[in-house]
Amino acid sequence: MGDIWKASKPFVTGSISGSMATCCIQPIDMVKVRIQVNANIEGATTNPFAIAGTMIKEEGFTSLYSGLSAGLMRQVVYTGARLGLYDIFTEKVKAEGEKTLPLYKTAGCALAAGGLGATIGNPADLALIRMQTDSMLPEAERKNYTGVGSALGGIIKGEGFMGLFAGAAPTAVRAMALNLGMLAGNSKAKDFIADFGGPAKGTGSNTFGASCIAGFLGAFFCLPFDYVKTQIQKMKPDANGVMPYKGPLDCAGQTFAKGGISGFYAGFPVFYFRIAPHAMITLLAQNEVKKMWTSMGL
Repeated sequence: MGDIWKASKPFVTGSISGSMATCCIQPIDMVKVRIQVNANIEGATTNPFAIAGTMIKEEGFTSLYSGLSAGLMRQVVYTGARLGLYDIFTEKVKAEGEKTLPLYKTAGCALAAGGLGATIGNPADLALIRMQTDSMLPEAERKNYTGVGSALGGIIKGEGFMGLFAGAAPTAVRAMALNLGMLAGNSKAKDFIADFGGPAKGTGSNTFGASCIAGFLGAFFCLPFDYVKTQIQKMKPDANGVMPYKGPLDCAGQTFAKGGISGFYAGFPVFYFRIAPHAMITLLAQNEVKKMWTSMGL
């Protein structure tokens, strides 16, 4: 039993930490997705306050939590995997007597954990996107999902089992970028703060400061890939059955042609206030959960 717990503890810690953050950030994430969808609709607003106000007025306050069940499932699978794998990988690559990992090791661990975790969690991520954008479709085209199980079942029924992995490639790349900024950034920020006379590693203030830096880096690295991922996952064929994009690279090319680099940063303020607090809460919660396991002797 001890060996099973030792192997699963990093994943359980990541799942709990990510779920706590998602419960706090879900409304901001909902508005962020609407902004990205509206960016391709002529005349549609991308003002976060206007979008939130319209949602509450037309769909009710609970619309801000649409897809929460999928969001929590995503955290259990995806965040649990990428945080858990990162902890395992960093332990595995640590040389004997090596107290601080060099940047190339932390970066490599973060990229590998992010890519693997995102691939495992893609079905839940896809279900979340579909649930968040369903009410934006014409009434005749809405699926009216009742929960994450309904969304996953609808995807399999309409698109087959492999439909659950639509957008898996850009999702994995997005997660790699996020992990690079969030986890590798957090590890190096802790060292940086301590080395330059700040609070020592392991203290609450060091963890908080590092999480702030990691939150910004995660958002900055991640948004371009998140934008492409969202466009691929929510695209539908036109009247002639033709998809708007041939794939992630085509989507990136069209986005760049229309708006340059800034086109990938549509809704960056909202994305930052979604990703940065989520990253911070996740990392702070992870630190506290690890302390809890230690106090419980686990």
